[in-house]
Amino acid sequence: MLEKYGHGGDLLTAAELYGDSSGGFLDFSANINPLGPPPGVLALLRDAGAAVTAYPDPGHRRLKALLAEELGLGSEWITVANGAAESMALLLLAVAPRRVGIVEPCFSEYRQLAEQFGAEVLSVQGTSRMDYRAAVDGISGLLEQVDLLFLGQPNNPNGVQYPLDELRQLAQKAEACGTVLAVDEAFIDFIPEAGRQSLLPELGAYRHTVLVRSMTKFFAIPGLRLGFTAAHPALAAAMTGKQVTWSVNGLALLAGEACLRCGDGYGQETRALIAAERQRLREGLLELGCGVPPGEANFLLLRLPAPWSAQEMQQRLGAGGILVRSCAMYPGLEPGHIRVAVKGRADNARLLRELGTLLQAGR
Repeated sequence: MLEKYGHGGDLLTAAELYGDSSGGFLDFSANINPLGPPPGVLALLRDAGAAVTAYPDPGHRRLKALLAEELGLGSEWITVANGAAESMALLLLAVAPRRVGIVEPCFSEYRQLAEQFGAEVLSVQGTSRMDYRAAVDGISGLLEQVDLLFLGQPNNPNGVQYPLDELRQLAQKAEACGTVLAVDEAFIDFIPEAGRQSLLPELGAYRHTVLVRSMTKFFAIPGLRLGFTAAHPALAAAMTGKQVTWSVNGLALLAGEACLRCGDGYGQETRALIAAERQRLREGLLELGCGVPPGEANFLLLRLPAPWSAQEMQQRLGAGGILVRSCAMYPGLEPGHIRVAVKGRADNARLLRELGTLLQAGR
């Protein structure tokens, strides 16, 4: 199985399973901006000897200030972390929940981290009829039973958002219950601002709501690990108080600052590319007989036509140098579910060709 460690993007495991691909693997299993990092970021890192030989700022002050300006919040609302995964771990340490709620199917790290920190995990499940979203009443009921609840927005692996009115309802319920609502917005930057369903503009009204964001996916720097949360200063301080000093390295801080200073052009180009290619890729997948919810992020969940399984398709594509993410192990999904990233036109076209050839040969 390619997901040896529970995630996509594992090129070493791919090489062990399929042999070293002569041209390198075409990796659709990790959802990273196909444009690569913003212009100048890699050159900056190549020349960043001083950042390697000096301790990083343990207070992340310059990056916090830039994030605060970007988000329209005070710096005291921001907690910078070693990726969104550390943000979630810090939240679990700060809240120390006995019970954690998740809305499945979802990012596997929610359950994994909660159980690592000794919490019992309760869940509600999305349905195919709602593109694998769960009913807001079910999530609201779960908030009454847990101390902390994770909700993907847009959710991974289906890529859909909950409407803003439903998010407000859940945030208000969290306030009433005293439950912490962690809204994972790791992929929200890929959605044009006008289409984002986010509580960020009204976060000040909700002391128990935390927004979790990633910088590694949109800015294509996953090897550096960089994420942050926006939350009421009391909760932000509690999270920071649990953080290991220097957990965010100097190169990551430097790259994060450069990414935030790169201007609007990079973001606009990214969102235009993703919107156009996601639509083109989805149409191609539908023509091949796959079931594909209308996701809004830089990836698509698809259900292979019977009798294909995710495991068999992953193996066949992997042998040809293409990696996809099996979602067969996600609660609520089926053995034929896989997830693919949205890449550039040529790469997406190759995926459709190879997938089409295999599907046709199997019929």
